[in-house]
Amino acid sequence: MRLDKFLQSSRIIKRRPIANEICVRGKVMVNNRLAKASKTVAIGDMITIDFGDRQNRGLKSYKVLEIPTGNVPKSQISGLYQLLE
Repeated sequence: MRLDKFLQSSRIIKRRPIANEICVRGKVMVNNRLAKASKTVAIGDMITIDFGDRQNRGLKSYKVLEIPTGNVPKSQISGLYQLLE
């Protein structure tokens, strides 16, 4: 699954165009490498996003636990990734 689609499906980022934009700006890394929106995400990948000062989120890291197929209900979102501190 594409990185921008995963970020939107997992609701880490609300909309896919926004996910695409932060990738273009160089704010997203997958496995400690800058990633384009078209990067394929796999189970076990580490995604790091620099949100900056927006919503006081700063730098966040996520571990991909599952790749969604289709639309994901809100109740199942927590099983897609693990927030790393």
